[in-house]
Amino acid sequence: MAKAGRRGRGKRRGRPFALAALLLVLIGGAAAGWWQWHSRNWRPSEARWPDQGVLVGDGDGAVRFAVVKGLGGSFAYLEASRGARGRDSAFADHLAAARTAGLAVGAVHVFDPCVPADAQSENFVIAVPRDRALLPPAILMEREADYCPEPVSEAAIQSELMTLVNQIEAHAGKPAILAPSAAFERRYRVGARIERRLWLARDLAEPGYAGRPWTLWTANAHLRTEAADTPLRWVVARP
Repeated sequence: MAKAGRRGRGKRRGRPFALAALLLVLIGGAAAGWWQWHSRNWRPSEARWPDQGVLVGDGDGAVRFAVVKGLGGSFAYLEASRGARGRDSAFADHLAAARTAGLAVGAVHVFDPCVPADAQSENFVIAVPRDRALLPPAILMEREADYCPEPVSEAAIQSELMTLVNQIEAHAGKPAILAPSAAFERRYRVGARIERRLWLARDLAEPGYAGRPWTLWTANAHLRTEAADTPLRWVVARP
């Protein structure tokens, strides 16, 4: 009987620990769910950053630009060309729709470190009309040279990128905005070597990886809105 009593007391003593563990699991699950919701729905304060918009690419599907406008967006950047041959087939339609919705529009070229600048700028020129009403062009730099068919030195990438910047600017008639990812910037130091305005990216917090202030900031790359069936990249402009 004494042994049975001790076992009973042991079970009773174990219950609070089990309940505490269960409570911690429930709290952790609720916190994770809240964070997931928050990260998908967060946008920077419009009071602090009144000029906001979207970056739209080939993989974003149909975008309802009038809804972007209704959400407080004032501009849309559209990926127009990629490397030497890639183009967003929806660029012209997106451009017209965004303008109809009352958004300012800019064109983006996605840089390919494996391809010479001349071929890339030619692709951009074919894809993007010479239009002074467009916002300054942007060059998005995410892919590094590790997977190029032939080795490409960092010095060669920096040289080709500078050539590309000059050629795109000649077509657009405006200085380009450079948009390196954090990894690209760490490796090639574009922000330190090329004196152009910067477009940086960091979800939910201001980026500072280029060593100088940003002009555009991709503040949430996975924003869920009524403007599209897929998450959109939400962008903020410095006042």
